[in-house]
Amino acid sequence: MNYELDLNNKVIVISGGAGLLGMTYGKAITQCGAVAVLADVVSTEEFDMRLQTANFTKTDNVCQVHMDITKEDSVREVQQQIIKKYGKIDALVNNAYPRNSNYGKEFFDVTYQDFSENLSLNLGGYFVTSKIFAEYFKAQSAGNIINIASIYGVIAPRFDIYENAGFTMPVEYAAIKSGVIHLTRYMAKLLGKDNIRVNCISPGGIYDSQPEEFVAAYAKYTNRENMLDKEDIAGTLLFLLSDLSKDITGQNIVVDAGFTL
Repeated sequence: MNYELDLNNKVIVISGGAGLLGMTYGKAITQCGAVAVLADVVSTEEFDMRLQTANFTKTDNVCQVHMDITKEDSVREVQQQIIKKYGKIDALVNNAYPRNSNYGKEFFDVTYQDFSENLSLNLGGYFVTSKIFAEYFKAQSAGNIINIASIYGVIAPRFDIYENAGFTMPVEYAAIKSGVIHLTRYMAKLLGKDNIRVNCISPGGIYDSQPEEFVAAYAKYTNRENMLDKEDIAGTLLFLLSDLSKDITGQNIVVDAGFTL
């Protein structure tokens, strides 16, 4: 067996590809020889700017496409574009996080309508993309789906770290991410006979200019002095995308520097 992590010639679609993690995943994937198809709803101008900020170059094997994970027609159209351009798709990374304008409120301020809409946008969006890509993978007799969940899909929130942060851990987030983890198991069991693997990564908190007080409070639960860097999740993703993990399916891998212990 070849133990080298090799993604050469693989075509990998990343939803939410223009985001903080999406760009990081895309960069890592191209460095391992694969094509990174970054799918997002942002404008072409915004996409180009983010690619520049992430230090993508013309030599990187990256493709940007406009895709709305909440609309089946959009997902199917993008899928056909990719197949026409590259002849195949090897993997889907469900990484997008759509939400409405009222997202992020305190528990007692969240309405039923907003709760339902945010679950529909995000968990529903993961269902839509997974179903459509799984149809293709089934016909291809091979495929790989990786969902991005969260530690707060695994444990209850540590509310104490939010006390002076100026923001909270939204109830929708916990419901969505726990749902993503079980959707992963459901699909892994259902699709295994079709040679389709489905796994999940649950990252801990990732630093994105949060207040110092919050970072310090968060770090007390980990084995390090700060939060995770966006690059800290990429290695686990690359492993799950590679043939080194060919017999791993239905799993949720927690990457959190010990936060959930």
